[in-house]
Amino acid sequence: MAAAAEVQPPPALPDYLTNPNAVLGDVEASWRYGQPPDYSKTRSYFEARESEIHLRPINRLQNLTSAAAKTSNHEAGSLPELVQNLVKNWEVEASFKTKLSDWRTINPDEYSFSINGRDPQTGEEMLKIGTYNAIIQPGNEYYSPEHSTFAQSHKTFKRMMPTFAWEVLDVIGAPPAVGIKWRHWGTMKDDYVGFNDKGEKVIAKAHGGPIELKGTTWAWVDDKVRVKKLETWFDPLEMFRQIAPNGIVNKETVKPEAAGVTPAETVVAPKTDAERLGTQATAVSRNSSPSHEDFVDVSHPDKSSDGVLSSEVSGLGEGSAVALANDDRRTTEAHEEMSKITPLQCPFMNKE
Repeated sequence: MAAAAEVQPPPALPDYLTNPNAVLGDVEASWRYGQPPDYSKTRSYFEARESEIHLRPINRLQNLTSAAAKTSNHEAGSLPELVQNLVKNWEVEASFKTKLSDWRTINPDEYSFSINGRDPQTGEEMLKIGTYNAIIQPGNEYYSPEHSTFAQSHKTFKRMMPTFAWEVLDVIGAPPAVGIKWRHWGTMKDDYVGFNDKGEKVIAKAHGGPIELKGTTWAWVDDKVRVKKLETWFDPLEMFRQIAPNGIVNKETVKPEAAGVTPAETVVAPKTDAERLGTQATAVSRNSSPSHEDFVDVSHPDKSSDGVLSSEVSGLGEGSAVALANDDRRTTEAHEEMSKITPLQCPFMNKE
């Protein structure tokens, strides 16, 4: 009698499917700051229960009901969990690995990424402009990739929201094509400072409340479960509506002489709450700057290195954003400062 055929065990799954931190162990890879980033705070935030996340009350003008903790608990080894781990590892590589050949989560010969049906981008293009600039397309009245480099985009968003967790809500289909319903959330701990589609510097005061995004992604993978193509649909403006629910507030310029300052340091007076609501007009003002000690301009103790005078921001409430003209010297100074990001200024490299 013939011997029974030996049953071969199924091939082992890649570690980036079973461990959300797998690629952080790639010490030989080329990392943006010379070493793997520290994602411990983001992973802890992801696992935290609602009661463990303390949020400040948000401006009364804002109607935001986002949950501050994850909403799904997937069974270990289930397709939603494997997909969740794959995307988390992909995000680490896309943000911090500087050579496409080091990205283990993608097929480098076929990889492409697109947002809301726009033209797809290659991995090399994403390496050049950064993940935030690849995702926030096109530019808008709050932020524009055309006026922000890779380094500036990371300083804008990672400083404002050091922990930005991501979870899979549901999965449709099965490899090689998988539909993913997802949720991205965090807490606005520091002021938003960015540059809009007009090149203006836009600032929104930190409200300490949650920010939540939801969207859908279709992912195609190869036989090694490496990403070949990602097509994502979501509303990029939703994040900015939550950052500044009052919108960009109209401002009325106060004459420098009346404010007791020089023309270069003109103070602006905000309109009333009733005038703010629903406003989406351009502005010529400033809001408070990031509070990190390393951004203080020691040559001007009343000014941050983002070029914002402390005397100008006391009257602006949470939930509003302001824009500073692109020909203003403070916008130029902010561009220069934000292009010089260092490892100590990146939340993912600072374990304090």
